[in-house]
Amino acid sequence: MKLHKTETDPEIYYYFLKNGDKRYQYRHKYYDALGKRKEKKKSGFDTEKAALKELLQVKADLLSGQVKKVENDRMSVSQWLDIWYETYNGDWEITSRIQRKDAIDNQMKPRLGKYVLAELDRTTYRRVYINDLLKSYKPSTVQLFHRLFSIAINAAVEDEILTRNRFTKISIEQERKLENFLTPEELNLFLHTAKKRLNIINFTLIFLLAYTGLRRGEAFGLKWRNIDFNQKTITVDCTRDRHGERSPKTKNSYRTIPVDDVLVDQLKVYQKWCLETKFASGLKLDKESDHVFISKTSGEKCCDNIFRIYI
Repeated sequence: MKLHKTETDPEIYYYFLKNGDKRYQYRHKYYDALGKRKEKKKSGFDTEKAALKELLQVKADLLSGQVKKVENDRMSVSQWLDIWYETYNGDWEITSRIQRKDAIDNQMKPRLGKYVLAELDRTTYRRVYINDLLKSYKPSTVQLFHRLFSIAINAAVEDEILTRNRFTKISIEQERKLENFLTPEELNLFLHTAKKRLNIINFTLIFLLAYTGLRRGEAFGLKWRNIDFNQKTITVDCTRDRHGERSPKTKNSYRTIPVDDVLVDQLKVYQKWCLETKFASGLKLDKESDHVFISKTSGEKCCDNIFRIYI
């Protein structure tokens, strides 16, 4: 392709396609942050004015220090999502890592991956991502996927690839929330039924959750050393799920909760059962390191899969 200089700017050229149509291109030489000489070029402009406008923007961005923005202006959403995940996933909790990887592979890339990151606008985002997701997911779930994508975009802004996040303040109408609590009468009926129908492990767990407000993962992370029968307190210092045991997400999650005699009595009954169950399996209850909730068959710590079925 033969280039011809224009009279407007020495860095703007014109050329002809095979069919004879005239097109324009700019070529701008600059130095990157490391002092290495590079060239930024782009062709395919229908008019000289359009090429000049973009060239001036490139020069302005470089003068203001936005080198990364210039060098990555053709990066696709898919490419950035891969860079974002590979760079930062080591800093995330395992649950966040799995959640974000799933959203990237199954929601973000299929709908947005082909778009140029710097050119994706709010209207397109709303149409091909938010509105399309609402066809298959509840608004609250779509809100989660939107929040995860915004985290990825904010990282691109912090990395100076984008100048701002265009997708803030996008509202997603939520479904009407149902009242998520039981009355005292309903709770009593629920606990009464649970005691009759569930084994001692699951009933004790439900009883504990109802009387303390602990999260399920916090309850599965409890060890007997966290329960002080004399002071009538329970200390939360970790959480546990199918991905393993780890520290709570926030500082406020570390806490000591006072409990009443009813729960203390149930925990004492349950601890006696644990002693007998572990003894039957040839094990000894270690009150310092043993988890509170164990398997009724092996005496080892249990996960929440069976508990979910019972609930």
